[in-house]
Amino acid sequence: MKNVPQLTPAKAAKLVPDGAIIMAGGFGMTGNPVNLLHALAECDVKNLTIISNNVGEPGLGGGRLLRNGQIAKAIGSFFTSNPEVVQAVHDKKIVVELIPQGTMVEAIRAGGAGIGGFYTPTSAGTVLAQNRETRLINGVEQVFIPALRADVALIRAYRADTAGNLVYRMTERNFNPPMATAANLVIAEVEEIVPAGTLSPNEVVTPGMYVDYLVQAHIKMEDLGISASVGGEGSNVSQPRLNMAKRAFAELKRGDVVNLGVGIPTLVADFISPEDGIILHTENGLLGVGPAPESGGALEYPVNASKQPVTALPGASYFDSAASFAMIRGGHVDVAIMGGLQVDEQANLANWAVPGKPLLGVGGAMDLASGAKKLIITMTHTSRQRDPKIVPEATLPLTALAAVNIIITDLAVFKFVDGQLTLTELMPAQRWNRFVL
Repeated sequence: MKNVPQLTPAKAAKLVPDGAIIMAGGFGMTGNPVNLLHALAECDVKNLTIISNNVGEPGLGGGRLLRNGQIAKAIGSFFTSNPEVVQAVHDKKIVVELIPQGTMVEAIRAGGAGIGGFYTPTSAGTVLAQNRETRLINGVEQVFIPALRADVALIRAYRADTAGNLVYRMTERNFNPPMATAANLVIAEVEEIVPAGTLSPNEVVTPGMYVDYLVQAHIKMEDLGISASVGGEGSNVSQPRLNMAKRAFAELKRGDVVNLGVGIPTLVADFISPEDGIILHTENGLLGVGPAPESGGALEYPVNASKQPVTALPGASYFDSAASFAMIRGGHVDVAIMGGLQVDEQANLANWAVPGKPLLGVGGAMDLASGAKKLIITMTHTSRQRDPKIVPEATLPLTALAAVNIIITDLAVFKFVDGQLTLTELMPAQRWNRFVL
């Protein structure tokens, strides 16, 4: 049986050369190889290209490399989670390539599977499809995405055996298993290393054949950033936002698999009880999301798409991000509830970018908007500048074409009936005297 060499973080970091393309696992700081990245930050390595969902948080994970000026380019889906990346882009200190989250992980999976690329409907008709090859397949416009590979993959698992087999804990899988297949050199940071034969073959997710080196290093509370503990934001939620969440909940039925976006959609979870039979899905790898714990953080619990600690209900399952987005694109998610910046009369959605700001944070929105069977948008009726969000034609960068089924604002509910935008009901109206539909 293979015996994988074990290194310290410092020695492992020295295996990364100048100018390398590296992959770094993690969804936020969950499943992030933070010890390896911090060791790399102590090296003189520079001109790195990093492929990661986001560049850590300020001073954490990839964020420490960024502060050191070691990153020349970043490829990912949600850079806005680290404001220092936004500033670095503004100052032209780093180049970024934005790619939808599900598209990115599928490109990594393709790279590991020896596939040159693939076509996907995600991002078709949006600015992220510009300068990419497109093709009409079965009547649907699809965008060609080339595979992604790296020189070095830095991944995080929970436990390894000396043969390099890896098991993961809760939502720490995310991008790690696909990345383990898509690099020339794979270094796995783990919490514990046990003798070969200790792990059941049934629990192994990443076979040892993919792993070149093991590093045993512990994750501490302070390494987890915003996922370190349960926040206390719920008590300050306004009544109109709760009304929108409650109305969105009324659209759900028993047996629905539902994905909740960040912001107002997250509040829908507060109205769901086990008796409702609604199954919550989060794109970072959990089916069967339960309520937030009373205390604790990502050391004890999984996290949701907002990187908030949650619980897992009886019957829940964990999986990596490639499997999660296959569920979405494959039409296995019944309902997606998302926020919005604009929806127009053609059911086009814009919800990820505003004028005057760099295009740095699409996340999984494009995959969900185009892949879910039913799309519900919850948003305030107007912007803070009193501009309407329901418009004849969207002027903001689009998320998806002809995708929206229902719009729920603080003032009213609209549905697309036979393709026609239709006002169907009024919401409890605290502010009707100030707005006109």
